[in-house]
Amino acid sequence: MPKKKEPVEIKLGSVPKDPRFPSQNQTRYCYESYCDYFRCMKKLEVGQDQESCNYFKKAFTVMCPNDWISKWNDQREAGTFPGRI
Repeated sequence: MPKKKEPVEIKLGSVPKDPRFPSQNQTRYCYESYCDYFRCMKKLEVGQDQESCNYFKKAFTVMCPNDWISKWNDQREAGTFPGRI
């Protein structure tokens, strides 16, 4: 008799409401979270605890379309990203 597979637990979640972005359009929340994450990472020195930046990473990965993130990553690498990081 084949062995039963254990069910896989999937955790779904989102980020909490941010009072800086009260409207339903979350585009700015997405963009600011992306910039905040890289500002946070830039501020920390190598080897410092980067867990404090993970809130921003979770926020932009949940809120932003993958195409936007990919485009912004390419722009950052090319030095053409329009945001202030």
